[in-house]
Amino acid sequence: MTTTPDRLDLPARRRRNARLIAALTQLIGACAEAAGAVYQPIATAPPGQEAVEVNLLSCIQVSLSAALLLDAARAEDDAWWPAAVARERAAARRTFAARCAVAAAVDAMEPDEPLGGHGQAAAMELVSAGEDVAACWRHDPEQAVALVQELVASGEFTEDEVLDDAVDCAVMLGLLTLQEVRTASDPSAAAELCLSAVSHIALAVTLASADLD
Repeated sequence: MTTTPDRLDLPARRRRNARLIAALTQLIGACAEAAGAVYQPIATAPPGQEAVEVNLLSCIQVSLSAALLLDAARAEDDAWWPAAVARERAAARRTFAARCAVAAAVDAMEPDEPLGGHGQAAAMELVSAGEDVAACWRHDPEQAVALVQELVASGEFTEDEVLDDAVDCAVMLGLLTLQEVRTASDPSAAAELCLSAVSHIALAVTLASADLD
């Protein structure tokens, strides 16, 4: 008897995000290859040659294709795990409502609160939590895990949504770095930006794979 993905209960995060993780690792390789396309001609040029022609096409291609690659991978993961997606959305509705309630309680003394203000505050709380976890994970993963557990204990977040937002934060920093490639002042700067993006993308892989249980 075979088991379809829909019937597998609570997949591990590295399974749930397998296509995203694969796309992120592919992007890391593409960034390194693009930088190599700039540096290799310089490395092999004769010692007396002052001007060396390099090709920036690979750097530009990585910069332009990265976001589409990752968006497609996310969509494939969601399509592969529809039951998990449904659970995640239900949990997100509960935690969003909890954060809205907290925001409403904090602003209870402000009757002129604009419509939708609590919802915006609740959404921004999640983004802020993800950013904090991603930043902390770079320097102290154990402290970052403790932070996630503290956030989850409040009832206003789930572990997956905090880690997923941390992934989003790391990915966005990587994409913004790659976007700068298109306006780099010279080929070496473009290559360095491709390599700088790798640290953000590698962090996203770690966060997308992380299971804290």
